Amino acid sequence: MHRWSDLADVPADFGPTVVTLGNFDGVHRGHASVLRRMAADARAQGSSAVAVTFTPHPLQVHRPHDAPPLITGDEDRLDLLEATGLDAVLLLPYSLEFARQSPEEFVRTYLVDGLRARTVVVGRDVRFGWQNSGDLATMVQLGRRHGFDVEVIDDITPDDEAGAARRWSSTWVREALAAGDVEQAARVLGRPHRLRGLVVHGDARGRELGFPTANLAQDADGMVPADGVYAGWLRRTRRADGTVADDPRLPAAVSIGTNPTFDGVQRRVEAYVLDRTDLDLYDDEVVVDLVARLRPTLRFSSVDELLEQMHADVERVREVLAADG
Repeated sequence: MHRWSDLADVPADFGPTVVTLGNFDGVHRGHASVLRRMAADARAQGSSAVAVTFTPHPLQVHRPHDAPPLITGDEDRLDLLEATGLDAVLLLPYSLEFARQSPEEFVRTYLVDGLRARTVVVGRDVRFGWQNSGDLATMVQLGRRHGFDVEVIDDITPDDEAGAARRWSSTWVREALAAGDVEQAARVLGRPHRLRGLVVHGDARGRELGFPTANLAQDADGMVPADGVYAGWLRRTRRADGTVADDPRLPAAVSIGTNPTFDGVQRRVEAYVLDRTDLDLYDDEVVVDLVARLRPTLRFSSVDELLEQMHADVERVREVLAADG
């Protein structure tokens, strides 16, 4: 899949295309279903399938204090988009200046002249251009003017739940994660929720207690779910020197919270790889896939009580991950 961040990256002979627009945060099952179908339809008509998306999320630019936490970072979002069969993704830098384009300017510059769109695929609630002044009717009018068709996609709901009233959505994923329900989040995403970040130094308390942890940096990608202890998988993806790591995934007990037993104040994500005290992951990049929440974060009255619970947590993680495969 081609990955472009500017129209100048698009080859002069690329096209015709079938194009869709969106933020695609999380690339959940609804996104994936639409994109897979779009990619297949594009190939059937001799076109290339392209998604146009943005970084940062537009709400982070317009309403930074109200913007929702992002489910995935750009790297994972692009990998997930590629997995749907798209031929290309145009990841456009989003800014206030970019947002000042009129609907006509945006469509003409990016969809018509830049990507030579034959078909534009949008939802009924599509908004684009200055102050979101462009809508579905605007896109249809611009399609007639510039020679492309507009295909409207309806909301996609779970097909395995009779009478399902809720559509697959990024909002649904965020609600599940905020509640610590990573299993429900996985059902909507179609895969376990992932965190990605560099491993940094912590307080070394885990190592002192016999449970050394990989501490993710505060700027790690992926929405951090509710505090608690989780079963998950950790995999190193890039070494400190920048080289790609092709490591196997490792079973891990993941703690999210402020470590109240030791009066911690900073919220952290810490992963203990089961039965491994020899790992040196500092400054490496890792991904952590969360499978299940075992319990909420608790304050213990003594270190011995904490250790007893940690041993119990580890055994529970073994059971959960053995079933996860």
